[in-house]
Amino acid sequence: MPAELAGMRLDQALARMLPEHSRTRLKAWIDAGHVTVDAAAWNARDRVAGGERIDVVAPAGDLALVDEPEDIALDIVFEDDAILAVDKPAGLVVHPGSGNRAGTLLNALLHHDPALASLPRAGIVHRLDKDTSGLMVVAKTIEAQTALVRELAARRIAREYLAIARGDLARPVVVDAPIGRHPTQRTTMAVVARGKPARTHVDIVERFGIATLLRCTLETGRTHQIRVHLAAIGHPLVGDPAYGGRQAQNVVQPVSAFARQALHATRLALTHPVSGKTMTWSAAPPPDFAALVVALRRIAEQRPAADRRKT
Repeated sequence: MPAELAGMRLDQALARMLPEHSRTRLKAWIDAGHVTVDAAAWNARDRVAGGERIDVVAPAGDLALVDEPEDIALDIVFEDDAILAVDKPAGLVVHPGSGNRAGTLLNALLHHDPALASLPRAGIVHRLDKDTSGLMVVAKTIEAQTALVRELAARRIAREYLAIARGDLARPVVVDAPIGRHPTQRTTMAVVARGKPARTHVDIVERFGIATLLRCTLETGRTHQIRVHLAAIGHPLVGDPAYGGRQAQNVVQPVSAFARQALHATRLALTHPVSGKTMTWSAAPPPDFAALVVALRRIAEQRPAADRRKT
């Protein structure tokens, strides 16, 4: 059990480690004795201290939920015996879930390396939204996975994103605003007073007038963090279906035609869990993102010279 989950109830900690299963299902497994902690039966409400060995044996009736390998192409930018880094395309879901059991990054990883089936989430330690493209790191051993989870919790993994936001953002900003579940729209997140701390550094790359190309650096890794923070400052991501607001349908081409949130994880840097060396990878934006930048640049060039601003 990762030390970062210390203090959580067993069912809550398992839900973090096994997001492909519902908490209700995990609690049922615990209650039925299918989960042991250091070879002993626990109650779902018992709290973990970190460092325990957790064994989960899925009941025979749940074998249909076992994730299957699938021959899905992966863009692997680095791989050794401990980790691999992939450039995830937009449209690829990271984890299987309810109603979405196949065609995910996890299924692709199991095909690429069947040994990953022995690791929680096939070694995945962080995620990107389905329609966000870019770099992710995956562990290939339990030791590497534990180390990477700890590095993430300690904010020692650097993650940079390129984002295209609506409107003209004139200067860099640090958005420091807590994020939690939206009080009424339960499938989305929001800036809420009792949310978890969240901090995003937003730098200007290029200004187009109707939109701005940004570089966003995360200090924390909350769900939908960049999307929520940019919307909160009045500059939601181009193409964002959840946080774009009503104006998303009332802006000029090509902004209104972009089919996903314009967000790409472009740089990832971390300490290798075995060698201790600093590893850094970069990935250029995919063709749809690059084409949008070119189109916006052309629109900006048609404006009077006095109105053009680039950094």
